[in-house]
Amino acid sequence: MSRARAILGIFLLFLFLFALFGERPLAANLAYYYDILINIGINIILAVSLNLVNGYTGQFSLGHAGFMAVGAYASGSWSEHLSPGMVNFLAGSNGLLNFVLKPFPFLQALPTMFADNLALVVATIFGGLLAALAGLAVGIPSLRLRGDYLAIVTLGFGEIIRTVILNIDFLGAARGMSVTGRYTNIFWTFGIAAIAVYIVLGLVNSTYGRGFLTVRDDEVAAEAMGINTTKYKVIAFVVGAFFAGTAGSLFAHYTGFLTPEGFNFFKSVDVVVMVILGGMGSTTGVVLAAILLTILPELLRGLAHTDFVPAFQKAIEGAIPIHLPPLQGLLENRLILYSLLLIIMMLTRPQGLFGDIAGSRKRVASSPSK
Repeated sequence: MSRARAILGIFLLFLFLFALFGERPLAANLAYYYDILINIGINIILAVSLNLVNGYTGQFSLGHAGFMAVGAYASGSWSEHLSPGMVNFLAGSNGLLNFVLKPFPFLQALPTMFADNLALVVATIFGGLLAALAGLAVGIPSLRLRGDYLAIVTLGFGEIIRTVILNIDFLGAARGMSVTGRYTNIFWTFGIAAIAVYIVLGLVNSTYGRGFLTVRDDEVAAEAMGINTTKYKVIAFVVGAFFAGTAGSLFAHYTGFLTPEGFNFFKSVDVVVMVILGGMGSTTGVVLAAILLTILPELLRGLAHTDFVPAFQKAIEGAIPIHLPPLQGLLENRLILYSLLLIIMMLTRPQGLFGDIAGSRKRVASSPSK
């Protein structure tokens, strides 16, 4: 994994330099594209973490939005109640860093920058750990189930989390919760996404990964060989829940406001679609699917307001004596086009974008030479 570590280090260094010199102009001048970029990073974390459970371990979880909600609200509560004291201690008017750096006036911005980023890291770790704990609490009793039964249990968990938040006044209940500090930036978003990819691939290529793949390929045979299948499923579930919690923390500290409806059943389905479209068990495919399915609705939004479609419709009706329904109205409901494209993709390539690459390589490697 030394090569992978080198690639990860270079990528993080690039992100750090970009955060120092390029992020502020991008966020100020191209706020719309900056927002899409942040959402791409968050969706990559969600899709890669769910792929460990659904793709590599062969389970079917529909509660990923619940773990994201736990991470978002836990980190948001931390930032609301505990982070201000830490930030004030480090970067306040009489803060520790300001006192230490007083002889260096050219470093006046450093204390605030350091305190804000530290606050985000601590809140994100806290949110991830609480989400992992929730994953452990759900996983131990429920991961003895398989297939549709597991999907129903995880779906119920996600709805329970949303309903509980909806009725806790401390978390804002139905009115939502404001999050202090919009600290999320490109460095942390894509840095955590890169770390998630690195850890998932490291797990898959380790002895634990052999356990994951054995459970996925034939759970009955694995149990007959003495493999503790529940152990491997719980490990995958907890790791996936942890990264879903970190994605929730990044989301909370980017939007600055949380509502329970932002983590409903449809959010879980969105992440499941990314995993299936990218290819179950293909990290590269899942990352590309997360990027594609984040950008595609925005492209369809732009298509709905073009003048090309009405002009094309008039040309057809002028050449052929036929009256078509208003196609522009159909395009304005971009979710219809989005759904149609997904249906076509699943009919033409049910294995996903990269779902059969590993199998193709195995077939080529095992074919007899002529």
